Amino acid sequence: MTISKVLNQIDNDLPDSLKRLFELLRIQSISTDPAYKDECQKAADWLVSDLNSIGFNASKRETPGHPMVIGHSEGAGPHIMFYGHYDVQPADPLELWSNPPFEPIIEETKKGKVIRARGASDDKGQLMTFVEACRAWQKVNGQLPVKVSIFFEGEEESGSPSLVPFMKKNAAELTADIALICDTGLYGEETPAIITMLRGIVKIELQITGPSRDLHSGMYGGISINPIRVLNKILAGLHDDQGKITLPKFYEGVSELPEEIATQWENLSFDHSHFLKEVGLSEPAGELDRSPLEMIWSRPTCDVNGITGGYEGDGFKTVLPSKASAKISFRLVGDQNPIKIIESLKAYVQENLPNDCSIRYIEETPSKATHMSTDNAAFEKARQALSLEWPKDATFVGCGGSIPIAGHFKDILNTDAMLIGFGKDDDQIHSPNEKYDLSSFHRGIRSWARILDKLAEG
Repeated sequence: MTISKVLNQIDNDLPDSLKRLFELLRIQSISTDPAYKDECQKAADWLVSDLNSIGFNASKRETPGHPMVIGHSEGAGPHIMFYGHYDVQPADPLELWSNPPFEPIIEETKKGKVIRARGASDDKGQLMTFVEACRAWQKVNGQLPVKVSIFFEGEEESGSPSLVPFMKKNAAELTADIALICDTGLYGEETPAIITMLRGIVKIELQITGPSRDLHSGMYGGISINPIRVLNKILAGLHDDQGKITLPKFYEGVSELPEEIATQWENLSFDHSHFLKEVGLSEPAGELDRSPLEMIWSRPTCDVNGITGGYEGDGFKTVLPSKASAKISFRLVGDQNPIKIIESLKAYVQENLPNDCSIRYIEETPSKATHMSTDNAAFEKARQALSLEWPKDATFVGCGGSIPIAGHFKDILNTDAMLIGFGKDDDQIHSPNEKYDLSSFHRGIRSWARILDKLAEG
């Protein structure tokens, strides 16, 4: 079982790999919109059929929402579980797409060829890199080098309501030696990355009510409480002038970076000026005593994601609003407790709420931060495999986002997860004109083939 033959098979089969990916991309598996329920079923059926065609024992598993796809392939060595999701975000607004979102094309850009379609990067293109790697191994050797299971979800973009119950119910079947997740990206253009820490998240909406109805600002201005003013004061007080979050005990459970990780990050030579310039900014706005990479990967945050209140239409309407609201999110790190964060926020709001105002909270299920131990030998094997494929050596990095599935593998199945992906910062996931570099797809397939080869070593 030589890896070179498998890599040659991948190279030769790339046109057909693209054809298969395009078939999947044409399926409008939008999980958030009930109108596309049948399309989600269609995507699951397509994946089951494709997996069965390359030697997996695959089946569709119904849930209260969209189905899961589970596949197993026997083999020697460690048991690998691969996770991805086949559902996609809505494509709106359609008028901002240069090409219909579910009619995939190869497009030539200044940076090279890209696959343009909704789901090209998030996550159909990514999950198919692994499937195509398995296909090549099967074609060349008749079997995979390790025992492989596959777990595809259809609700990731709609909050995964069926995921945890399904994992708990099927824990025995889903438990493996290591989980692989392909829903992340490269570090820069040429450096593969293995994510070892993810931030948790708390999402909460504050709805402040003052007067029983909107009031005329001439008749009531000055004497009546204005909920927008109250809300502004509360929001402004969440940070001090050094960028630190002011909630009592907020930083409990936040640890300093281990020295070896800090050194790795320093060696990445992160250009924060270029990073910010890409989105029209120039200066880091987080904690002033922290490096830019720490701000993104290893420090907690508090952000206001939306504010509403009063008249927001064209022209001017001189009212004092009855209500004002704000959506707030916290990204958590280390051992921060989401419940304690919520309690601290509510206590702070209550402290700053005038007598004539009431507060209502709308909460979503929070998640803790996830950090993986690289003591598992699979991490270093994967790092070596990726380094063989890409121009620059792979590195262990953090991620500012939250990918709850990684924590679920650990908490529910006691399985460490490696997050390896080939997306790029400019893939425009969740936005119009989403793309996936052709090189990401091609090298991604080759990368997984190399990783499977390394994991098969004793």
